[in-house]
Amino acid sequence: MKQFYGTGTYVQSAGVHSELEIDGFCIAVCGEIGVELSRHRARSFDDMERMGEVLSSFDVIVALSPHSRDLAEQLTRGFHCELEYWPIDDPTPVGNSREQKLEAYRASRDQIVAQIKAHWGVPDGA
Repeated sequence: MKQFYGTGTYVQSAGVHSELEIDGFCIAVCGEIGVELSRHRARSFDDMERMGEVLSSFDVIVALSPHSRDLAEQLTRGFHCELEYWPIDDPTPVGNSREQKLEAYRASRDQIVAQIKAHWGVPDGA
């Protein structure tokens, strides 16, 4: 979102679980389109709350897996925010070779990019 539309819209990334590091394949394929993730750290919804983020202040929450959708539904019950579910293929179990894994991650990345553009329009200059 930030890469395509700038910082005029407040965007945060959260997952079901927090991890210390972002997956290396994810870093590689996002780098191919100019998105720098090597310094990014995954955080959970709980981490966001501890950092002062209030889920009720978000207008839209996008879930990319059934588990994240279910958790977001629980956490935002009673809030006035839109919850969207974009079923993105999980690339982690796909392939045995490095190139097969990269292709799976590229496919998932491209699914996310297509969803972003379909929802918020083609960014200026794209």
